[in-house]
Amino acid sequence: MTRISTLLHAEQPALPDLAAMEGNRQLIFFPIGGHPRAWIKRLAPLQLAEFHIYDAERPPESEQREMLIAQINRRPRCRAVLTQKRSLENYLHPRAIEAVADITPTFGDQDCVASEVAQKVFDSRHNDYCWELLDHRPRVKLRNRAKHWLNTSAVEQMTVPLLQERDPDGEIISWLETIAQLAETA
Repeated sequence: MTRISTLLHAEQPALPDLAAMEGNRQLIFFPIGGHPRAWIKRLAPLQLAEFHIYDAERPPESEQREMLIAQINRRPRCRAVLTQKRSLENYLHPRAIEAVADITPTFGDQDCVASEVAQKVFDSRHNDYCWELLDHRPRVKLRNRAKHWLNTSAVEQMTVPLLQERDPDGEIISWLETIAQLAETA
């Protein structure tokens, strides 16, 4: 999100640059893996403005997240959203990924991009061994590595037109606008 916000801020200065805001101590990121229910209870007593983005994932996890989002949105100066796509990686354009990994990924809005990309990268580098023969643990490790570089190196290859193509409804821009409004009330 910080890299994308910096990209969008350069073209639309009214949108916040989250990296700059974080550097100026105007906001804090809590990247939370798994189920965030415990964090919600820990943060609520601070009575600070909060913005939460939850990957949609798949049922039943998505329904659990929707209930959590409803709880957060009832609190003052707090907003939470569920992505329309499966995860933040689904907003990446395949050309940005291809520029980093030298593969041509194909994925839809509800596919696990990290798994798809990890498999394509692995298969492109191993003629004698295929993804399907890997045990679960190495697959998870490779998927997590892919997720990391997707959210760093691949994001850095994104442009505003590529983002507009992957997010034609402007979902990410709406998140940034909400963050800007919450920051004004702090």
